[in-house]
Amino acid sequence: MNKWEHFIQLYRRVTGLLTNDWPEVVVELTVIWIVVYLVVRFLRGTRGARVIKGLALLLIVATVAIQVLGRDNAFERLHFLYRNVVTFVSLAMVIVFQPELRRALTRLGEASLFKPGGMRRAKVIEELAGAVTYMSKNKIGGLIAFERQVGLGSYTESGTPLEAVVSQELLNTIFWPGSALHDMGVVIRGDRVVAAGVQFPLAEGEHFSTELGSRHRAAIGLTQETDALVVVVSEETGIISLAERGQMLRQLSVDDLKKELGKGLGKMAMNRAALAEMNGDEPREAA
Repeated sequence: MNKWEHFIQLYRRVTGLLTNDWPEVVVELTVIWIVVYLVVRFLRGTRGARVIKGLALLLIVATVAIQVLGRDNAFERLHFLYRNVVTFVSLAMVIVFQPELRRALTRLGEASLFKPGGMRRAKVIEELAGAVTYMSKNKIGGLIAFERQVGLGSYTESGTPLEAVVSQELLNTIFWPGSALHDMGVVIRGDRVVAAGVQFPLAEGEHFSTELGSRHRAAIGLTQETDALVVVVSEETGIISLAERGQMLRQLSVDDLKKELGKGLGKMAMNRAALAEMNGDEPREAA
């Protein structure tokens, strides 16, 4: 049996599966696609993305070479090496992706099962927009994180607890130059400022632009660890940015920022709160 006959047999086995057991094949391929998509989405923007691309290409080439070109009793040593290399790569991935795995476990462990109600998102966004407009115009640095599903309690412990209703005046006071809390971050949960002067983890890497200062790197670092939305106002340029999932949107206008926050924090709840305020009613708790 030459290599072409072996390839023909492999082709017949694949086509036979598609002909006889196609429902199972469709389900299996769907599950595999979903898993791969979730992994790629989770690693997007991290250092693990490039590593997994290289490993995937290497494993695909090795699998094709062993399974297609190899005959039943040929390349036994290569088969042996292939099986052991796959085992080694599996262990190596755990080590290489240790930060990403830690972030994943953190998200699973801290994710709340129920979304908090009573988030007056429309009012919060308007108050934030007013504060950001003032800070951007006067080139006052700002770093504001919105807590979503993943709790930020482990970070707020390092800050000063406030538990105050979000307002433009409060945010401007916190970030006013010379204030004891202006050089760190603020965490907002729902419609309340939970803490100020919070230290966020700095993103590591040499690929960041020189235009990104410590506030921007702190915003990216927090969004790599959690699912928070982080608003940044540059002290040097007044540029408004928004970080999410390790990615940053820069040079946003105030209207663009409001739209992005509306998407990230929930359009439905925001619209309900806005409608209730327009009707003169108190916003009801979101279901």
